[in-house]
Amino acid sequence: MIEGVQVVPLPRFADERGSVLLMLKETDPYFVRFGEIYFSTVYPGVVKAWKNHRRMGANYACVHGRIKVALHDAREGSRTRNRTMEVHISPEEHALIVIPPGIWHGFQGLGEPLSILANCATEPSDPDELDRMDPAEGQIPYEWKLPA
Repeated sequence: MIEGVQVVPLPRFADERGSVLLMLKETDPYFVRFGEIYFSTVYPGVVKAWKNHRRMGANYACVHGRIKVALHDAREGSRTRNRTMEVHISPEEHALIVIPPGIWHGFQGLGEPLSILANCATEPSDPDELDRMDPAEGQIPYEWKLPA
C-alpha cells in the first residue's frame, strides 16, 4: 500500500429490481470535502494516465464495467516513496479508492463495451494544480498490461 491511499470496501444493495452502489457520505472518516463529481468513460484496454493533483484529492469508484487503477508515490519524504500499487474495481468488486494529493495515478478500462469511473473530487477542477505525464515515457515503473 501507499501511505495515505485507502481502498475502502463499499456496500452494494441488490435485489430483483437492480442495485444501489454507495460511494461516499460526508460522515465517512475518509471524506474531506466536496468539490465536484464527474464520470469518466474508458474503452477496453485504453489507458488514461498519468496525472498528479497537487491540491485536489480524488475518490474513485467504478459504477459500470471493470477498471484497473495504478498509483505511484513520488512524494518527497513519504515512507512509501517510489512504491507503486494496483487496484481493480467494478460494481462486483465495489470499493472506493481514496487518493490524496501528490500521488501519480491513472486507470485502464477492462470492461466491455466500456467502463465508467466516478470521481468525487475534493475541489473543482483546476488545470493549474494538475501535472500530467505520458505513460509511454516510462518515468513511472509500471507496465500497463491487460490481465491474461
